[in-house]
Amino acid sequence: QVQLVESGGGLVQAGGSLRLSCAASGRTFSNYHMGWFRQAPGKEREFVAAISWSSTITYYADSVKGRFVISRDNAKNMVYLQMNSLKPEDTAVYYCNAVRLVGDRGFPLLDYWGQGTQVTVSS
Repeated sequence: QVQLVESGGGLVQAGGSLRLSCAASGRTFSNYHMGWFRQAPGKEREFVAAISWSSTITYYADSVKGRFVISRDNAKNMVYLQMNSLKPEDTAVYYCNAVRLVGDRGFPLLDYWGQGTQVTVSS
């Protein structure tokens, strides 16, 4: 059974940093491209960042480019999102998922979503 467990969220002031983690289990996730998504209150879930299975390709939404860095450790089945220079508009619940890479972004591959981790950025 697939399990995705996100962690690392919290409350931070604008300009601060957080590092999110995603622990994946139930499949050989090292074979999958992985991505991060976020959903703010009253908004649709949106793409944030994606990384190929080999870590050779990364994509970012324009809104986070230059501030966020996605990485992975296949030996540990972990995916990370380093978030720097955080802004109030980054406030959302953040989720990870396996993705398919199309163009310059990732699209969720699994119907299953974890519980997410809340990121709140105060101004």
